[in-house]
Amino acid sequence: MARGILPVAGADEVGRGPLAGPVVAAAVVLDPAHVPAGLNDSKKLTAKRREALYAEICATAEVAVSLAPPARIDRDNIRQATLWALAQAVAGLPRPPAMLLVDGNDPPEAACAVEAIVGGDGLVASIAAASIVAKVVRDRLMVQLGAAFPVYGFERHMGYGTALHAAALRAHGPCRHHRQSFAPVRAQQMKLFGSRD
Repeated sequence: MARGILPVAGADEVGRGPLAGPVVAAAVVLDPAHVPAGLNDSKKLTAKRREALYAEICATAEVAVSLAPPARIDRDNIRQATLWALAQAVAGLPRPPAMLLVDGNDPPEAACAVEAIVGGDGLVASIAAASIVAKVVRDRLMVQLGAAFPVYGFERHMGYGTALHAAALRAHGPCRHHRQSFAPVRAQQMKLFGSRD
């Protein structure tokens, strides 16, 4: 901003590691006059604080969200699906950014300058805002999936490979929201249907 590069977007994703549900990516352009206080890496905030900040971010900033569903993850692999979701989120912003700051060290392609920042969700306000938006959106989706597929307990573990989730997979097998290419899910498929080789 000091160099006159505007608008600057921050981007981040949530959900690379779970066995179920989408990867959710968000891109945010903050209003310099209305930067919410307390922005930080979403993992360092309570759920209540994330929800409050999410509402404030959506009320004052330009926000876009994209989801890479399990089918795309299985087709393309988790890295490519994540990069696609990040690129789609940035492309969905109301105004094309002049600069994109993204968390991590593996930036997506964008129609502007891009800088990847390791630990950026704890260092850069717009990336922190994107991490909060992505986390809240994904958690809400997983709660909805938990209501639709109660045997899996998605609302409790958000699709991550917990003992509860592993037990549900063993008892019920995977559903369509599981990532079939992930080893623990694939192992349960093999038990149910056997090898195709």
